[in-house]
Amino acid sequence: MNRFLKLILIIVGAVLLLGVGLFVTKGDEIKRLSAVNTMFDADKIVDNFSNMDRGFLVHPLNVPVSDDWIVNEEPIPDTVDIAGTERPLADVLEELDTTALVIVRDGQIIHERYYLGTGPDDRRISWSVAKSFMSGLYGKALAEGDITSLDDEVTTYIPELKGTAYEGASLRNILNMSSGIRYNEDYLDQKSDINKMGRTIALGGSLDKYTATLMDRQFEPGSNWQYVSMDTHVAAWALRNATGRTVHDLWEETYSPLGFRQKPYYLVDGKDVAFALGGLNLTTRDYAKFGQLFLQKGEWKGEQLIPADWVAQSTVHSAPAMSDRGVGYGYQWWVPMPADQDYFAVGIYGQYIYIDPKTNIVIAKNAADREFMFADEVGTHSMNKNIELMRSLAAQLAK
Repeated sequence: MNRFLKLILIIVGAVLLLGVGLFVTKGDEIKRLSAVNTMFDADKIVDNFSNMDRGFLVHPLNVPVSDDWIVNEEPIPDTVDIAGTERPLADVLEELDTTALVIVRDGQIIHERYYLGTGPDDRRISWSVAKSFMSGLYGKALAEGDITSLDDEVTTYIPELKGTAYEGASLRNILNMSSGIRYNEDYLDQKSDINKMGRTIALGGSLDKYTATLMDRQFEPGSNWQYVSMDTHVAAWALRNATGRTVHDLWEETYSPLGFRQKPYYLVDGKDVAFALGGLNLTTRDYAKFGQLFLQKGEWKGEQLIPADWVAQSTVHSAPAMSDRGVGYGYQWWVPMPADQDYFAVGIYGQYIYIDPKTNIVIAKNAADREFMFADEVGTHSMNKNIELMRSLAAQLAK
């Protein structure tokens, strides 16, 4: 074998070894990126939403497993009022690609059903319902003085954001979704900012570093409402710096007394930072338990887990403008209009926790609704139909 052929074989061998090495070191990143790119495929979405830990970095939450709900099943209405028309409940649930429906009245489960092959032990991805869990953590931080005022500027707690679009925004602005930064939240646009953020998670990058690259402003802080999920990350980042604790630690400390059917977990970035804007995974019964905590004004079995005044402040419309769906917004909670005491948490593709103090009812609903952003007979977004569904159920089930 001549020297030139030997040289070629050595080079080829080196390239092959490099390829194997890259596959080993980058294999997990490729797997996570593939999970992001196929997350919402019609034939995968339901299963994916119950098994997010298969494709992403996660942080299990160390909380007690204690499913102590009292179940007292009773018949629920066959029809609901949607846009002034009585519709079969089963049809509406099917149209919204519902995967779970849990209804609680007076602290007892009166209805629980699962669909599309899901079950009570499935830990369903919350998406933006996680924002409301994060908001709950602010109450204690304010009460204990870790955060002095919601009118403090973000950069007081996060100096790394000086010189970015977030400079000049207050904590109140980011909790209200009125930071003013320019951000494309179109989940269906692969080139959107929100999908770039998703790829950052998939590749094990840093959400803090990603946020520090956001330089463009669309509005003056506090002047307009615009849904920007990164505002929630910034709120959680400020909370981390103010308390010197991780979101995981704060979550466990605050919510552990609830007890959970299955241990929840967060999706995390490559630095083990919680994906606080949408990465919480827990069972539908546990969604309902969080709703019941807020219905009880932050009190659970005689212990005040969240200050009652924070529950009251965060769940009323306080944003500088209405949302583009004709719905109000508080501190990471949504408020149906016209206002009637009820409020709700919502995540893309149809995740909901609805709380109605008038009727003492909590409704937790999961779905895999790929048409959640499309107009229907109620409005421009499936949120409007879901509000009518839950308000109708609560009114009919009220004692």
